[in-house]
This record gives sequence, structure tokens and C-alpha cells, in this order.
Amino acid sequence: MSTATTASVSTHILDTSIGRPAEGVAISLAARSGSGAEWISLGGSATDADGRCKDLPALPEGTTHVRLDFEVETYFSKKQAEAQQDAPRVRDSGAFFPEVAITFAVNPGEHYHVPLLLNPFGYSVYRGS
Repeated sequence: MSTATTASVSTHILDTSIGRPAEGVAISLAARSGSGAEWISLGGSATDADGRCKDLPALPEGTTHVRLDFEVETYFSKKQAEAQQDAPRVRDSGAFFPEVAITFAVNPGEHYHVPLLLNPFGYSVYRGS
């Protein structure tokens, strides 16, 4: 939850190749205060059955930049094959992008929901609501 002096972050993942949430994707969160500052790892979590990660760590006061790291290689190696049993086989095993790192700027007092639209060969992100 954001406060007057901190921002907050949430995310979810939709696997657009199957039109379903991506469950079990590990996500780590890092923050820094200023573009020249060191990144501080804050911890992480994993997506639930709805593709949401509801328990990301709180951002420290003074955070100006946030980085979400999505570990998608394991998801595609294990889950994708099961979900696409009836779909055409993907040429490669795993994913072209083994991880997705998203870095964005934040302002105190605002909430940032950053959805990841994912498939084995591409992804996109946007600021949601």
C-alpha cells in the first residue's frame, strides 16, 4: 500500500499464447533512490493461480526507481508444454527470453500496477490501474 512518502507496486502476468494467467513465475523486486544509486534487493514472490503477485515487499521511503525481474524460463519449460498439449508444438523448448527485467520510475504516494503480457517469443508491459 502506498503512503504519502512511499509508492507501492503490484503486477500480474497473462500468458497470451494460451490466453491464461501465468502461475508460478518467480518475481524479485529491487529499488533505488536516484538514478546513480545502488539497487537494493527487497525480496520477491511468485504468481498465484490468477497470475497475480499480491505480496511483493513494500518499497522503502525515497524510492525513485523500481525493477521487477520475472524468471520466465522455468515457467515455459514446465507449464507451457502442459498448457499447449493440443496446440501446435513450439519449435524451441523453453523461452527465447529466459527472464524479463522491467525498470520504471515511481513517485511517492502513487500505486503502480505493471502487468506483463507474455508469450514464448515476446512480451509487453504497461502501467495498469
